[in-house]
Amino acid sequence: MDFQNLRKRYPKLIASMKERGYSDDYIARLKREINTMLTNAENNKWESYSDIYYGYVEQGLPKGALHHKLAILGIIERFDALGEFPDGRTRQRIVTHNAEQHLSPDFKRIIDTYRELEFRRGAKRSNTIYCQSGTASSFLYALQCVGIDRATEITQQSVMEVFINEDGSLRWSSSCKNVIAGVFRANIPSNPVLFTQIIAYLPDLRRVRKNIQYLTVEETAEIKRVLTDKNSGLSYRDTAIGIMALDYGLRQGDIAVLKMENIDLVGEKINIIQQKTLAPLELPLTTAAGNALYDYATLERPQIDCEYVFITEEHPFRPLVSGSLSNIATRIMKAAGIRQNAGERKGFHIFRHRIVTALLENGIAQPIISEIAGHTSPDSIESYLSADFKHLRECAIGIERFPLRKGVFVNE
Repeated sequence: MDFQNLRKRYPKLIASMKERGYSDDYIARLKREINTMLTNAENNKWESYSDIYYGYVEQGLPKGALHHKLAILGIIERFDALGEFPDGRTRQRIVTHNAEQHLSPDFKRIIDTYRELEFRRGAKRSNTIYCQSGTASSFLYALQCVGIDRATEITQQSVMEVFINEDGSLRWSSSCKNVIAGVFRANIPSNPVLFTQIIAYLPDLRRVRKNIQYLTVEETAEIKRVLTDKNSGLSYRDTAIGIMALDYGLRQGDIAVLKMENIDLVGEKINIIQQKTLAPLELPLTTAAGNALYDYATLERPQIDCEYVFITEEHPFRPLVSGSLSNIATRIMKAAGIRQNAGERKGFHIFRHRIVTALLENGIAQPIISEIAGHTSPDSIESYLSADFKHLRECAIGIERFPLRKGVFVNE
């Protein structure tokens, strides 16, 4: 790996980041990373940016620190390899937390077999297949770190060693365990006894479902109030985003990447391709959403040539990223005077829950709700049923036939 090109050109990267409004602290961290790379490249014999990252992994850096290293290395690599400057929007890294490239040939075959099977079946999106491959690769890489590099060497003890931390906490969730089991299951035809036994070694983890937080009728009313109040203190942009989240239950990522071309004023429709599922979604342009978008576009939005509807409020103007919408949701909640206690959910996803539960309570068929919410599977609705109190009450069994002794209830 030759760092001479980076050595000569990295001042241009620094200048570009200053121009685009990156903080001095972030730029200083990036400069320190570059200097570390240039100073230690020869001694460490790095062959790729992934080698640098996995060097940090082996040092035992905590998860948060690794996340920052990954992002910074990605910015440097894009500039070094492709000549691209960071823009504050796109995912800035080529380097990935991908253990697959470090797997032994035997473990690599396990991943390849699973991937080939799933692509042949065609039942999963490619992103899902690669994500699940990555989860299994990380598990196999963890086994390699304790000296196991072949499937025939895997024991129950080694599996438990990488599954459970020293303090007894789990390193892998029940959903990750199911993914790992699925990858091994795809390899059963090649060696039924071996891979069936490996699956049996995986711990029996109970899947935990969290209760979904939901907006109450009173909270929804307060949010609607501030979104229609010109004196609420919210900007036109934040108001428009809030109305779209409340009216449509759109995911944050879909709101962030909404483009001018997605809004059909003549047909009064909004047409998008969902970021999560890649499925098309058509929605009616409500009066409230249309007026809010118009106010934002004519009264507040900077007049710049940008295809995205929602952009930053300060220079340098650029499209919003999905994470920025969390701050907007928090501002709306604060203006409405709701959900200000610790632990209360404040993101726009709770607006999405409100749409689904409201439709459920009104007796709308689940397949139709799935279509409105942009779910690819009707089964996705099941996790929302716990908040459908109207129909849950109808399922309750009366206790009239089961007399209780006095003193059971407080008021007796």
